[in-house]
Amino acid sequence: MGNDRPSRRRRYALREPELDRAIEELVGRAEEHFGELGGAELLRQMLVSVIGLAREGVRGGDLKLLNSAIKELRHALRVFEPYRGVRKVSVFGSARTLPEHADWQQAERFGARMSAEGWMTITGGGGGIMEAAQRGAGRDNSFGVNIRLPFEQHPNPVIADDPKLINFRYFFSRKVTFVKESHAIALFPGGFGTHDEGFEALTLIQTGKGEMLPVVFVDAPGGSYWRDWEEYVRTHLHDGDMISPADLSLFHVTDDVNDAVREILRFYRNYHSSRYVGDTLVVRLCHAPSEAQLDELNAEFADVLESGAIEATGPVGPEAEEVPGLARIALRFNRHSVGRLRQLIDRLNDFIDEPETRLPALEHQIVEQPLTPDAERRRDEL
Repeated sequence: MGNDRPSRRRRYALREPELDRAIEELVGRAEEHFGELGGAELLRQMLVSVIGLAREGVRGGDLKLLNSAIKELRHALRVFEPYRGVRKVSVFGSARTLPEHADWQQAERFGARMSAEGWMTITGGGGGIMEAAQRGAGRDNSFGVNIRLPFEQHPNPVIADDPKLINFRYFFSRKVTFVKESHAIALFPGGFGTHDEGFEALTLIQTGKGEMLPVVFVDAPGGSYWRDWEEYVRTHLHDGDMISPADLSLFHVTDDVNDAVREILRFYRNYHSSRYVGDTLVVRLCHAPSEAQLDELNAEFADVLESGAIEATGPVGPEAEEVPGLARIALRFNRHSVGRLRQLIDRLNDFIDEPETRLPALEHQIVEQPLTPDAERRRDEL
């Protein structure tokens, strides 16, 4: 005879009573010392995982890797925490580009423009395009996410010795930091690493494993580096049915810095962020759509719905406290249509007639990041 009672998920634990009690006690003592921990259960599970490594006899080399990665990520979280309320753009490009090259000058202009709009700039902290973007943004508005290499990747003078410079041993923990902290990505001409970053960003967005964000590829004025790349993507990936037509909406190619900046700011003109609650995608907006606009969205984007309709809603479940003052829409989204989701966000942004202005701050607070004198001068020149 079958059991009609719903199955209960087993709690993640060592199943060693004495050790499990010790872990519970340690988490409790941490809360007594540091105050209530919002992620106490997650911290408990992390301790279970760490102690479990000893039980499973994990080798010293593997423990060394895990230990270094956790310490690197902990440090990165600590560095970025004071700037959670400021949007950031990650800039990638060749470390070998020289100051007299048009790509360098383009990256420097881009950094200055984004700084003038209240954004901070993240780069790998090295030379070439990375240094150019940070010279434009200014030291105060820059982060360096450096990787220790036997050649090339030494911190540039803009970010060297700055507390916002983080040195990583592993590429994977460095990439996690880039992905977690970025609200936009700009790529300038570069080598294998630049292409790796660009394709990985697009892959994470396309598969829904990364946040939806604007990705711009910026050529030198009149240049064709990324135009040629785009032609390859269209000819071999799109025409070969390896990506969908809507996936071409996930990136923007330009040789105009002003156009690149507009593309990034336009993405956040109305759209703020999104989050899944169960099977429902909740999209947070600065301005609620009207009933007529909702009807328009449902007519145009019926193909992206698993069921039901696109509806206006208030805060939903566990996401309610994150940005409580924003409008929302909710939909049962077909996750195979991420390119179409980008097009839906573009339509939501098109509903706003006012010109692009400084973004609404994250965390539902207004954060004004002071510009460096260099950034102010470059903004005036631009």
